[in-house]
Amino acid sequence: MTGYSSIIEDLIDHVSLLQELGERTVEMDPALLKVLEPDTPRPAPAAMSRSAPSGRQMSATATARPRSQTASALSCAEAITDICARVAECTACPLHQSRTKTVPGKGNINAPDIMFIGEAPGAEEDAQGEPFVGRAGQFLTKMINAMGYSRDDVFIANICKCRPPNNRTPNIEEMQKCLPFLYEQIRVIRPKTLFLLGNTSIKGVLGGTATRGQWARFDGIPVMSTYHPSYIIRFERGTDNSGMKRAKTEVWRACKLVLAQLGKTPPPIKRKPAAGKQE
Repeated sequence: MTGYSSIIEDLIDHVSLLQELGERTVEMDPALLKVLEPDTPRPAPAAMSRSAPSGRQMSATATARPRSQTASALSCAEAITDICARVAECTACPLHQSRTKTVPGKGNINAPDIMFIGEAPGAEEDAQGEPFVGRAGQFLTKMINAMGYSRDDVFIANICKCRPPNNRTPNIEEMQKCLPFLYEQIRVIRPKTLFLLGNTSIKGVLGGTATRGQWARFDGIPVMSTYHPSYIIRFERGTDNSGMKRAKTEVWRACKLVLAQLGKTPPPIKRKPAAGKQE
């Protein structure tokens, strides 16, 4: 019964976290239950296997090279610093005209378990020069913590490094000018998984062909896709509670699949003591 006890404990953690995120109903995917079975080998990521679109595919030789060669004889930190400097000087598209600061990305650059990729900076990100620091960033931080990581453990980036006016969606030209920086970051950092947030990220990395919650691949790296945190926030401002619940459940399912791919499960939730009681 030890194996089943472990599964039950994982289910309790899963349900408790969903409750903390505001969920009141739970649907368990049979695939997740199978992954949690301790005596069953973890399945390879799946069904859809796709490299970068034609014309944007990173060199296959880069995957097999040692890190020192991948970073062109620079250390990883030096390579990332160089990318950030070139981003700061970039004037390749009109977005540079209205930006306050460029937002190249931030986090663990030494082969992190996860690299999150969003769309583009918003107003607060543009002011601070850091990714996901506004309301959407707060939701992303909650996601990251629920998965058992801190923001320093992962790397967070965007398709575009400058803020589009009025937070509009980046256009094709802007994405094409900025994507080489992102591809270079992926090649240098070599994350174990990529976690795409929203349609713009899916379009930029996979050509828009991925299905949320399904595995794909980019340059040999497993890729998972889900909603952008701002999509959840828009639900919270409205009255469609059922839509918000479905979206949050889908996001959490994607998080669980990423953890399963990494051979991990969510950490136990630290519950606050009841009022008037001390632990």
